[in-house]
Amino acid sequence: MAYKSMGFIGGGRITRIFLEALNRKRMIPSTVVVSDANGEVLQKLKEKFPKVQTAQGDNAKAAGQDLVFLALHPPAIGGGLAEIKATLKPGAFLVSLAPRFTIKALSQGLGGFDRIVRMIPNAPSCVNEGYNPVAFGPGISKKEKEDLFKLFKKLGDCPEVDEDKLEAYAIITAMGPTYLWFQLFELFELGKSFGLTEKQAWKGIKKMLKGAVETVDESGLTPEEVVDLVPVKPLGEDEAAIRNAYRTKLTGLYQKLKG
Repeated sequence: MAYKSMGFIGGGRITRIFLEALNRKRMIPSTVVVSDANGEVLQKLKEKFPKVQTAQGDNAKAAGQDLVFLALHPPAIGGGLAEIKATLKPGAFLVSLAPRFTIKALSQGLGGFDRIVRMIPNAPSCVNEGYNPVAFGPGISKKEKEDLFKLFKKLGDCPEVDEDKLEAYAIITAMGPTYLWFQLFELFELGKSFGLTEKQAWKGIKKMLKGAVETVDESGLTPEEVVDLVPVKPLGEDEAAIRNAYRTKLTGLYQKLKG
């Protein structure tokens, strides 16, 4: 199924990421409408994607498309649903990209509309390498799921999961790159300062990361045995503090999302 039009309610980071992914695959439909309260946000989006239509302060216009992405932060969703429920087409699909709001709650806020998908988006989707778990509402048929997956997979891997696990994925996969990226950039800068070229540094880091993950997944070793494969641990004395930050901050955030 080809979606003749798309709407994005919210023109921030994840909308830019998804449009970049679709643009790389040449799959942006002829009609894309993005709404946002911030005119500057929309202007920057228009500069990047000139064919996109913008609608400042008009979420209803973005909601009147065939496939609608709800790209709002959770505190704004309640008001957003009230704005769009009258303009959603009966045969449209609404894809919510936020944690916390369940399919049931979204449907109630939309007056019973149940053609709803929840997706936890992942920033590497911008290069078509995302990991975007999804859960489907009761108003979507098996065939419609298959059609939606054809589009979603242009963003990367999009497994169907139990809805009650989406908040866990929000912490582990959606926010996951932020736990690593600053460290990778630091290694990159250090590599250059030690005499590596940019190309050499990035290639080494990329291969190291891939190998590190595959060692955990494929070696059959316990976590303790994996860690013991490298005898010198320059940051070893900091590991306890880092683990504590993970366990306290991320557990607290998860509990907040589930609450």
